[in-house]
Amino acid sequence: MNAEKRKRLEAAGWRFGSAADFLGMTPEEEAYVELKLHLADTLEAKRKAQGLTQKALAARLKSSQSRVAFMERGDPSVSIDLLIRALFAVGVKRRELAKAI
Repeated sequence: MNAEKRKRLEAAGWRFGSAADFLGMTPEEEAYVELKLHLADTLEAKRKAQGLTQKALAARLKSSQSRVAFMERGDPSVSIDLLIRALFAVGVKRRELAKAI
């Protein structure tokens, strides 16, 4: 958005901020969400790089394809623990995981 348009909207009473501002998140909550999303993106990228389908990854995890889809989407119902297990299942090493974090 250009600066002129933003000034007009602010003059009309609009406020601008991040999703964390809108949701009233603490910096810790924001960092947690960002971490989960980054892990989810890493999982999807690694799975695709190996030519695995979601169904094949689900079989490795003894889970379902829909659960893998939830993982890759960063769904709130998916724990970081499960994301890390899935990353290990696609061959991510501890050092790579540390970099992702």
